[in-house]
Amino acid sequence: MVHSEHFLRLLLLLKKERVEDRKQYESKIRNRSLEDRKKEGVTWYPVVVDSSFLGTGEKWVLKMERTTDHDKRHFFQAGSSVSIFLNDQKKNLSASGIISKVSEKYMTVVLNFDDPPDWIDEGRLGVDLLFDESTYDEMERTMRKLADVREGRIQELISVLLGHTQPGFHQSFGIRHPNLNDSQNEALNLIKSARDLALVHGPPGTGKTTTLVEAIKDTVAEEKQVMVTAASNAAVDLLAEKLTQQGVRVLRIGHPARVTEEVVSSTIDARLAEHADAKLLKDLRKKAEEYRALGKKHKRHFGREERQQRTLLLNEARTLKEDARMLEDHMIHDELNKAEVIACTLVGANSSYLQNRTFKTLFVDEASQALEPASWIPIMKCGRVVMAGDHWQLPPTVKSLEAAKEGLSETVFGRNIAKWDADVMLETQYRMHDDIMRFSNQYFYEGKLKSGDIISQRRQLFEKSVLFIDTAGCGFDEKLNPETLSTYNVEEGRFVLAQLDRILKELPEADAHQLKIGVIAPYKAQSELLKANLPDLGLPGEVLKNITINSVDAFQGQERDIMMISLTRSNAEGIIGFLSNERRMNVAMTRARHLLVMVGDSATLSSNDFFDQLIQDLQQRNLYHSAFEFMYS
Repeated sequence: MVHSEHFLRLLLLLKKERVEDRKQYESKIRNRSLEDRKKEGVTWYPVVVDSSFLGTGEKWVLKMERTTDHDKRHFFQAGSSVSIFLNDQKKNLSASGIISKVSEKYMTVVLNFDDPPDWIDEGRLGVDLLFDESTYDEMERTMRKLADVREGRIQELISVLLGHTQPGFHQSFGIRHPNLNDSQNEALNLIKSARDLALVHGPPGTGKTTTLVEAIKDTVAEEKQVMVTAASNAAVDLLAEKLTQQGVRVLRIGHPARVTEEVVSSTIDARLAEHADAKLLKDLRKKAEEYRALGKKHKRHFGREERQQRTLLLNEARTLKEDARMLEDHMIHDELNKAEVIACTLVGANSSYLQNRTFKTLFVDEASQALEPASWIPIMKCGRVVMAGDHWQLPPTVKSLEAAKEGLSETVFGRNIAKWDADVMLETQYRMHDDIMRFSNQYFYEGKLKSGDIISQRRQLFEKSVLFIDTAGCGFDEKLNPETLSTYNVEEGRFVLAQLDRILKELPEADAHQLKIGVIAPYKAQSELLKANLPDLGLPGEVLKNITINSVDAFQGQERDIMMISLTRSNAEGIIGFLSNERRMNVAMTRARHLLVMVGDSATLSSNDFFDQLIQDLQQRNLYHSAFEFMYS
C-alpha cells in the first residue's frame, strides 16, 4: 500500500538522522579526555553539590555548582539527560538524571532514583551530557506500526494527512467569542466543524495561543477530555498554564524536571502526592520496606524456624508491595479520568500512563516545527486533528542534510496546508509597529496581515521603528572559530553593543530601565562574543537583567520591546551560510514590538535575493543607514 511505503521511507530517514545525531554527539564525548569533553561543552568538571532535597513526585534533586570555567560555552539545557559521575577510574560510578534548570554556574538535576548515591559526598564529581536514544526508539516504533495499518479510523486519517482523501467538515456553527477577532472566531468555527483535520495558521503576534485556548475550552465542554501536545516542553507548558488559569483541569504528563514551575503542580507526580489515597500509598510502601528489611536481616543462628519466619516476612513484603502498586494504578487511573486536558509532548504521548487511552480530538501546537514521525505518535490515539503553526517560521531541526533533502524536514502541517483548503490564517497582529510588520507581511503573508487597534493607540517610543545599519566598507570582516567552526565578527559585535548603548542613553531613564531587549546572533560564537562584551558597557544591573542575547531559535514564540540582530557575515565571496534560511530571518525580524535594528554588511548579504529585496525595501522607506553615520557622528 502507498501509505506503507511512506512510513517505511520515513523509518529509513529516521535511521539516517539517528546516525548523524549520534555521530555529532560522539565527536564531542566518546573516547575523548575529560579536558576535551569540557572544551566541547558536554562535560562539567569539577562540580560540587550546593544542596539536595526531595522534590516533586518523591524524586531526589541535586543542585550542583560548576566551580571553574563559568565563561566556557556548554550544550546542557533544561530537559537534557545527564550522567553524574565520580572521577575515579577504579570505582567507575555514575547516576543518571534530567536537568530541570541550568545557568552558566549552576545545574539542577532530578535523579532517576529515590535516593542520592552514597558516593555523592566524596568529591571529584562531574556531569556528562547523554545521547537520547529513547526519542528515536519511540518514533521508529510508531513508523513500523503505521506501515502495518490496514483498517480503522487511523487508516482514514492516514489517507487524509498523506493527501489522498479530502478532509470532511460538518456545517459551520456560527460560534462567536466577543473577546476574539474575526479571523480567530473563523478558526474556532473551522475547528468545531472539522471531522478529520483543521489547520490554524498563526503568523507572529496574531494570538495563536489565545485562539487555541478558547478552542480547547469549547471542545472540552462538548467532549469532556482532549489531548494537547506540542513539539517542545515549553510550548506544552505555556498552553497548560493558560488553560489552568482559565479553570480547565490539566494533567501534565512528563518528567517533573522538564516542566516549568508554573505547571509542576499539574504533573501526574504532583497530583498523586495530593491524592486522597496518597498517605495510604506511602504507609503501604513503608510497611513493605520494613517487612523486607526484617526478612533480610542477618541472624547468627539460622534454623528451620528462622527460615520460615523469613519466608513469611518476605511474602508479606511482596503482598504489601503489590497492594501499593495496585493502589497507585487506581490513583493514576482516577487522575487521568478527572482531567479535562491531557498535556504532553509529541513523544510523551507514548507514555505508559496513556496506554490504550484514546481521544476524540488532538490539538498540536508548534505543528510547523514538528518532525513528521513524532507528530504521528499522538495522532494514532485520536479521531481528528487540530494543528496550529506557521510554516513561514522555524522548521523542524534535522541534523542529517541527506535526510532533510530526502523529506524528513517536511511536516504534516506544511504538506496539508499546501494540499487542502482546511485552514484559517489569523490576520490581526498585536505585537509589531506597522513598519516592523511591513516587509514580512508582504514577503511571507501576501499582505494579508493587519495591525490591531492597540498598535496605533500605544505610545510611540522611537521616531523610526526599523533601522538597517550597513557595515559595508567598514572592514568588519568575519572570522571562524577553528575549534567550533562557528562564525563571529568582533568589530560588528562591538558596533552592535555601541548602538545598544546609544539607544538606551537616548531613552528617558524610566523607559531604559523597563524595556525588554533582545539581541539575536545567528552564530553561537557571535552570541558568546556579545555576551562576553556586554558588561563593558557599564549598564546598571536593572537594565542588564532586561537584556537577553541568544540565537534565533531561542527567541521563537517570544517578543521584546527592542530587538537587535547582528547578521555577522562579511566576506568578499558573498557567502552567508544558513542566513539564507528565510524562515529563520522571518522569526528574527518579527520579535520586536517597538524597535527593530539590523546590523550587517549589504555587500555580502545582497548576494541573496531575500536580503537584496529587504535592503531595497528599507532604502525606499528611508530606514537604511550606513554605519559611517554612527561611527563619526
